[in-house]
Amino acid sequence: MWNTKPRLPQLYALLCVLAVTCAQAAPLTHLGAPEGQLNIIAWPGYIERGANDKNYDWVTAFEKQTGCQVSVKTAATSDEMVSLMGSGNYDLVTASGDASLRLIYGKKVQAINTALIPSWKTLDPRLQNGNWFTVNGQHYGTPYQWGANFLAYNSKLFKAAPTSWAVVFEPMTLPDGKPNKGRIQAYDGPIYIADAAMYLMSKNPALGIKDPYELNEVQYAAVLKLLRQQKPLTHRYWHDVTIQMNDFKNEGIAATSAWGYTVNSLQAEKFPVSETIPREGATGWADTTMLATSAQHPVCSYKWMEWSLNRNLQSSLAEWFGSNPVVPQACNTKAPGGSAFCKSNGFDHFDKIHFWKTPTAQCKQGQCVSYSRWTADYISIMGGR
Repeated sequence: MWNTKPRLPQLYALLCVLAVTCAQAAPLTHLGAPEGQLNIIAWPGYIERGANDKNYDWVTAFEKQTGCQVSVKTAATSDEMVSLMGSGNYDLVTASGDASLRLIYGKKVQAINTALIPSWKTLDPRLQNGNWFTVNGQHYGTPYQWGANFLAYNSKLFKAAPTSWAVVFEPMTLPDGKPNKGRIQAYDGPIYIADAAMYLMSKNPALGIKDPYELNEVQYAAVLKLLRQQKPLTHRYWHDVTIQMNDFKNEGIAATSAWGYTVNSLQAEKFPVSETIPREGATGWADTTMLATSAQHPVCSYKWMEWSLNRNLQSSLAEWFGSNPVVPQACNTKAPGGSAFCKSNGFDHFDKIHFWKTPTAQCKQGQCVSYSRWTADYISIMGGR
């Protein structure tokens, strides 16, 4: 879900003016025979066929029912997804909110006809018209899963959950009497600037931050100052969940932002880790299955978007990944592991989450700092400048 080297929406728009392939056809009005193949770009763990655990398989039955053979290309970052979607080799992508608008503005994905997705009506009303995938009243994909960027912490070290994101932003002594320097992590993508902005919304209300993705020059300067203060504390700027899990196990990480997937995986290994949403709230992601402008298998793509909304898939995926279903009824559907996944993954904390969206120069308060500045400045901060 995270993003590392975003490209500018303006650049995408310019490229699309120059490229004939950017022309978009109108959404399909009916579905013909499936093409027999479907190529998806997805986050690791998002499209399971039982290879990792035979109890978690939502691909095999789809292939048998539709005849569409699924091929999955996993991607580690949003930028990788955006780049891959420019190749013309893929039909669908499970894009997060920090990439979805770039894909739309760059004309790499097309508007969909929701009438061809009968289960659309079962979607969580809170997500149906999310501004990260809905532009000018048109939907550019089907919601897939959502979740918070939790504060993950070593539960052997913290007897009670940390109540504030200060534990990763401010120098302090941890419960074991040792400083947090070198024992916390931050994400290595510019979208993480929003996490610092969210923290300052609570810590320094005089700044007047109302939306962590919409920062004027004064607010932005304060956020960068906080991130530069955080730099000496960090053990690593992470984006690979496997490396992050190893850092918890072998490098003494005490606290970091993380996905539910990371926490679930560590807990499955009996490692003492837990997650929380502190008093300031959390940033979060809402992923959308988006259809490529140049999709070679549009019928299979629509078949998958419909399939993705069935309650069994939604419940199994939520339990497996540590996320929340986009179909509320899935919370009452038993997942293979039998867990109360909606409760543990924060389904009832929707209102505490500031969902990712791409910062733009034009915003509610007039002029804001654009994502291009976020990118350049965050790279400098990670480099110690």
